[in-house]
Amino acid sequence: MSTSRTTNGSTPRAAARPGTGSTSRSTPRSRPGRGTAARNANPPAGGGRPRAGTTPVRSTGRTTARGGGAPPRPRGGAAGRGRPGDPGRRQRWIMVVAALVLTVFVGRLVQVQIFQGPALAAKAQEARTTHSVQLAHRGDIVDANGRVLATSVDRYTISADTLAIQGFQGGQRVDTATGKAVQDGALGIAQLLAPILDAQPAELAAKLNGDDRYVILKRNAVPEVQRAITKLELQAYVRTELTSRRTYPAGTVAGTLVGFVDRDQVGQGGLERAYEDVLAGTDGKVTYERGRDGVPIPNSERDTTEAVPGSNVELTIDLDVQWKAEELLDDAVSKTGAKYAMAVVEDVRTGQVLAVADSGDVDPNDRSTSAVANGSRAVKDVFEPGSTGKVITMAAALEEGYWKPDSQFRVPYRFTTPNGESFKDSHEHPDQQLTLAGVLAHSSNTGTVQIGEKIPLDVRYDYLGKFGFGQPTGLGLPGESAGILPSEQTLAHDARTPYTILFGQGVAVNAMQATQVFSTVANGGVRVEPSLVAGTRASDGTFTPAEAPSKERVVSEKTADSVMRMMESVVGEEGTAANARVPGYRVAGKTGTAQMWTGAGTTYMASFIGVAPADDPRYTVSVFLRSPQSSIYGGVVAAPVFSDLMGYTLQKMDVPPSTTPFKPYALTW
Repeated sequence: MSTSRTTNGSTPRAAARPGTGSTSRSTPRSRPGRGTAARNANPPAGGGRPRAGTTPVRSTGRTTARGGGAPPRPRGGAAGRGRPGDPGRRQRWIMVVAALVLTVFVGRLVQVQIFQGPALAAKAQEARTTHSVQLAHRGDIVDANGRVLATSVDRYTISADTLAIQGFQGGQRVDTATGKAVQDGALGIAQLLAPILDAQPAELAAKLNGDDRYVILKRNAVPEVQRAITKLELQAYVRTELTSRRTYPAGTVAGTLVGFVDRDQVGQGGLERAYEDVLAGTDGKVTYERGRDGVPIPNSERDTTEAVPGSNVELTIDLDVQWKAEELLDDAVSKTGAKYAMAVVEDVRTGQVLAVADSGDVDPNDRSTSAVANGSRAVKDVFEPGSTGKVITMAAALEEGYWKPDSQFRVPYRFTTPNGESFKDSHEHPDQQLTLAGVLAHSSNTGTVQIGEKIPLDVRYDYLGKFGFGQPTGLGLPGESAGILPSEQTLAHDARTPYTILFGQGVAVNAMQATQVFSTVANGGVRVEPSLVAGTRASDGTFTPAEAPSKERVVSEKTADSVMRMMESVVGEEGTAANARVPGYRVAGKTGTAQMWTGAGTTYMASFIGVAPADDPRYTVSVFLRSPQSSIYGGVVAAPVFSDLMGYTLQKMDVPPSTTPFKPYALTW
């Protein structure tokens, strides 16, 4: 049995384990208060053996409890801690998860790049791609001498993107109006634009902060404004879109004839509408890619389709003659108290119209009223031709051989037909002994009825159609009326109208149709379709003449010459239109006074239509006044206007004066 001794009287020397036969020393010292073995190894006072029931242990700070004493401290630290995890197993799990995630990403990449790639690329390109329209220049409308009646000028629509403006940074910009720094956002944009757009910054900023994504800041801005905005380099926030504005340099001259366009530059009236397809041209288009800021992406794909300009429409209208006609009509309305007046000037040989005039100032540049939308009354308003219609009766009587210019008639003030219908002249008079020519010169209704009695109804009706009644004139103006021509069946069951059509009542025509009757007679009996357009001229200068007008012989040249001589007597001393004379020129024509029924009662259309020079016809001029107050007779109110307008036209066109004397038919017997 081994014994241990205590070093420094406190720590016993370690004893050999029983049965080992050897002893060992404890070299380290146990620090006071550290380890249960040190505390249990203290001998009792005075030295001696250890307490019974304990086993000596190595002096390593560990004790083995047998029976009593504290248990040894477990390895690895605090009591109760579990076994540490396996690092290899943890790494294997991380690798599996990483592989799964990588597989998902690779699969998605393959799906996007290979299977969905083309579709996604196309969709992305579509989102980036936009297009802008290149407006085609609208063709001009010019008169017979190339003077512009309607043209288009470049204008711009200024718009803003309110959403993009929220991100605007004023940076180093300076407000030129105030010298202050430009602020961010809508207020900064307003500071820059206000001086250019002639607006108040506060009001402009309020507009830029509105609820709408895109707002229009100004329409019809001139190019100078567009250039000033472009210099600000605000393309990501403010856009300037090229538009067009139609202007009418002639103002009120031919205003109702030329017509007008709407905001989209589409013809809505007059010649603008009639020739829309020719004037409009074809817009071009530019397709390009742009970024989120709206700016085109440099070097991106760009596809351009060039615009095709519209063609100019060259009229037969002479601006000077048109102006003179309108001036004379306005003066006549002022003098006579008429509601309105109309006039037409036509070349009898070609059918080309030099003037289609209405009284009243209608300026297509002025949209404050709807007057420009009303169109020309010369083609849309219809009325009974009155005594001017007697020319058709005389032509039919001569052409069909029923009467001759010197045929004799006893003409009473009142005449009753075999079926009991009674007719009278405009002025009460005793019985007159008149020839066929005299009946026309005196404009006798009762004499005309007697002449027409011999003409069968179907022949009367046929000649009305041959001279153009009841059908469009061919001018092609919007709103044109074909007039009113009762059917032959209707006339057959009407006791009175078959007689009234002989002197221009019971039918209705427009001013152009009435004018055509006289042009047909003046042209040797050949009716030429009237025209307003000489042709069109493309942007490259190529001129395309208008389609040749249709022609139709209505009466023989002999009949036409006879009617012209008869009409010339109307302007003579014994006729009803001495006021229609034109110094230096022989004139042939006919007065007209027709009743018009309105909702308020009865009114009159006073007219005179004539041709000059009568010996070598060149022009037909017609003048109409509705509801004149000074006199209802065409020879009084319309003939003087005709004289002035015809005289101006003949001089303007350098028509030589008449050189052969007039040989009239006998008017009485």
